[in-house]
Amino acid sequence: MYNSLDIFQTAGAMARHAGARQAVVARNIANADTPDFQAQSIAAFKDVYAGTATTTMRVTRPGHIGGQMGQPAMDLRHTVTGEPSPNGNSVSIEDEMLRAVEVSREHNRALTIYRHAMTVLRTSLGRN
Repeated sequence: MYNSLDIFQTAGAMARHAGARQAVVARNIANADTPDFQAQSIAAFKDVYAGTATTTMRVTRPGHIGGQMGQPAMDLRHTVTGEPSPNGNSVSIEDEMLRAVEVSREHNRALTIYRHAMTVLRTSLGRN
């Protein structure tokens, strides 16, 4: 029943996006000492959703703007530009920690939206 409501789909997409961003941050931190490793990042959900990111979202049904049905999801990762260390590694632990905090906030925001929508739905049905 609730799966067809757009707010739940959006909250779920936000949470999945935050999970993907956290995986990229964790991979960057894990490879902080790997020679020639290039740090990667995923644009924030608001940028991807608004279409201001450099990639497009996947088309999942007819009528979606900007693509054809069955178009594969594009990889949202991009290389972070920055000053590399002497071994060629471009990971900055400080930047990755800041990204991890930002991702945590995005995930918490998605859960808050989901919880609030559930509360509104329960209230409208007369349940507490």
